[in-house]
Amino acid sequence: MTSKKVLELKNISVAFDSNKVLSNLSLSINNGEIIALIGPSGAGKTTLINIVANIIQPDSGEMLIDGVPSISINNRKEYAKKIGVIRQQFDLINQLPVIHNVLAGRLNQWGVLKSILSLIRPQEKYLAKNALSRVGIIDKMFEKTANLSGGEQQRVALARLLVQNPEIVLADEPVSSLDPARANSILSLLVDLVKEENQTLIVSLHSVEYLKKYFTRVIAMRDGKIYFDLPIDKVKEEDLKAVYDLEVTS
Repeated sequence: MTSKKVLELKNISVAFDSNKVLSNLSLSINNGEIIALIGPSGAGKTTLINIVANIIQPDSGEMLIDGVPSISINNRKEYAKKIGVIRQQFDLINQLPVIHNVLAGRLNQWGVLKSILSLIRPQEKYLAKNALSRVGIIDKMFEKTANLSGGEQQRVALARLLVQNPEIVLADEPVSSLDPARANSILSLLVDLVKEENQTLIVSLHSVEYLKKYFTRVIAMRDGKIYFDLPIDKVKEEDLKAVYDLEVTS
């Protein structure tokens, strides 16, 4: 059975102030893949994530989502169904209760009036309740988000993604601010949730220690290009050393 291609990048290039960040980058990703995106600082990982998230536009090249050019998906509601993002900083509003941060995953589905009403009386509360239960912090639903630990806040961000329910989940350095025990817990939960929802996951990582435990494919970047793209069982220790050692010798 042929896997469905959910994301395809063709000759994507991006430059900031004449500094080329991505250079003719091409790749394709199938539904259900669990992918780690690695590489040294400045390799272009976050820029690639931001392009897929529609935060920045490439200078040249084309991106297809489910075979449709991304530039033709002008409706924010439709794009939110395709792509969801979780970041290192969590992107939460700390002064709001947890439930409101979780239900922010529905804002692209609701109209303006419903979004405003939800700040007064949470709408579709059952969605937040179910999501928070799945990430293990149902007891924090009405807690002020600022009072939560870093690991708990990351779980709130995961619950928000569950409510949004995108086809592709992007995670940009989602555990770099957490200690190893909490990082393992969050990665394990993230991968489990994505598998349960039959979603596709792309995670940019600062550390390679989690690769074999959680991921099926590794895309290594260097100087805005793909250095290697391999299934996890084909990745050798020397491959990982090379992609980072190059930074020292360049």
